Amino acid sequence: MKKHSVPKWQQEISSFKGIKSTFIIEGNINDFYPLYDGKELPVAFVDLNMTLLRLFNERKEDTDFEFMFCDPATGIYNKFGDRYGNIEEMLNKYSVSNDEEPLPFGVDRLFKKSCKLDDIEQLSNVIRNAMVDTDRQKPVAVVMNFVSRYISSPTTLEPAENKMFLNLLFASLNAARINDDFNTLIMIVEKFNDLPAWFFYNNPNVRTISIPNPDKDIRTIFIDKEYLEFRDDPSLVKIKDKFIDVTEGLKHRELKELRNLYQRLLVRKPGTELLDAVSIYKYGIIENMWHSIDREKIADLEELLKQRVMGQDQAVSKTVNIVKRAVSGLSGLQHSSGQNKPRGVLFFAGPTGTGKTELTKALSEQLFGDENNCIRFDMSEFSESHAAQKLFGAPPGYVGYEAGGQLTNAIKERPFSILLFDEIEKAHPSIMDKFLQILEDGRMTDGQGNTVYFSETLIIFTSNLGITRQYTDASGRECREQLVFPSEPYEEIKPKVLSAIKDHFKPEVLNRIGNNVIVYDFIRPEAAKAIVRGQLKKINARILKQNKITVNVTDGLLEHFYELAGRDEVLEMGGRGIGNLMEEQFINPLAEYIFEASCDAGDTVTADCEGGSVSFHKGE
Repeated sequence: MKKHSVPKWQQEISSFKGIKSTFIIEGNINDFYPLYDGKELPVAFVDLNMTLLRLFNERKEDTDFEFMFCDPATGIYNKFGDRYGNIEEMLNKYSVSNDEEPLPFGVDRLFKKSCKLDDIEQLSNVIRNAMVDTDRQKPVAVVMNFVSRYISSPTTLEPAENKMFLNLLFASLNAARINDDFNTLIMIVEKFNDLPAWFFYNNPNVRTISIPNPDKDIRTIFIDKEYLEFRDDPSLVKIKDKFIDVTEGLKHRELKELRNLYQRLLVRKPGTELLDAVSIYKYGIIENMWHSIDREKIADLEELLKQRVMGQDQAVSKTVNIVKRAVSGLSGLQHSSGQNKPRGVLFFAGPTGTGKTELTKALSEQLFGDENNCIRFDMSEFSESHAAQKLFGAPPGYVGYEAGGQLTNAIKERPFSILLFDEIEKAHPSIMDKFLQILEDGRMTDGQGNTVYFSETLIIFTSNLGITRQYTDASGRECREQLVFPSEPYEEIKPKVLSAIKDHFKPEVLNRIGNNVIVYDFIRPEAAKAIVRGQLKKINARILKQNKITVNVTDGLLEHFYELAGRDEVLEMGGRGIGNLMEEQFINPLAEYIFEASCDAGDTVTADCEGGSVSFHKGE
């Protein structure tokens, strides 16, 4: 049997117990943890209090440390029995009271004997006195759970809270040594900055410990121990490796909940697959929209997209190849965490108005039958320092906490979708740090502590880097310099754009995007002609539908529009520039003519070009 190493954080505690007087433990603090008990494989998975008790008492024949536990809800207790410390004796010894009233001891099923002290200063005095006591036969370990709940804010302590932490700091710095081991204070927090920084900053007696989520090896052991289905059902053994991969990021408690969910689903709907239970647990639904995509539609996807996005055949072809991998679930298989990464990642770069956003919308419509399954974010709105909170959710105590993040809320509502981040270069750097986690792990925790999964999304970034440069001139005016031009061949434009992207983004970001950067070309004259024809057809069809007026366009006017649309100043703005041209040169004068000429339903209007200007007359 393969030997599994004890988790690093447990090794760290074992190494420094009795050496450091204070441990601050953060991270995955509410889970079950492997208890090895001298064996190669863990004998059980237990909560953090039990794990700490066993780490500090490794000898079976005797106890090395006595324990005192406390939290804001229960008070001071030791649910593991008097062998590990008599709470009543310790409290009577260490409490300081000005009156003769007995301490408020209580007895309950879960914690056995406990004592609730409502005064946090009194609590800290008990801990301080226990920590500095030299008249003990064995050292004591005081475990404070939910420490952040004793105070309102670590940066603005109330007088009683300040006195409490002064007592704890004194205890940390003056802990007594018993039998060559320090009395020990163990503080359990969600994150280190839940505590006032002055308590642990430059405190040589403090050791900070981070507990990560279970890694693949530990998850495998837990699944072998808890999921008896893999032993009893041969058909499930085949998917065991995939199940272990898709549960990356889940805690052991969540894996236990997932098994309970699977058992319930089997009762309600016999034949439910285990991987379906994972989908329900993560996303709340069993139907995976990626699995229901029509394969025949994917076969015709390239031609359908080329009809909608003109002049970008190379970009469309590469996009379709990546989308095919996403639909088949083959993206990222070369990476160890490939099962959890987003379905696919695309980075559309190049000139404005060339179809980057249009191609994304077209993809959403073709894949999911609805453009609304494309969730778009204009990243110019997320350029400020607080932008990450707006996108991912503010932490507790900050403005906007209750509302959550715009992105995380959208994913909870539509987990199977295309995410479009327009002009990603304008996002604040703190947002790009978050994207690193999303692209690598396919998940993140929002400000409210909920895990949001991105493993069923297709993520698309767009950028105009390398096309223009903004700068401030000597007079303080904002100016824009064009760096590439429609007259340049694509072979010269592409390396300039890629170089600008490489200069702007961190290598870590680009590594996660890989070779999926697609550089769009300027709209070339032939594509511009096709766009002109397409827009004229769309405009005239709408007029016929709305006004029952037929509009005919002569070949002369078409040639006139071709010439205008082929100019550099128009092509620099891409399809958007051609759209503006058609509005100014065709739609506006046509609307004016229809009004002035009192055109009615059933009339025919011919649009022509005379002397370089657009003209209209009734009839053929």
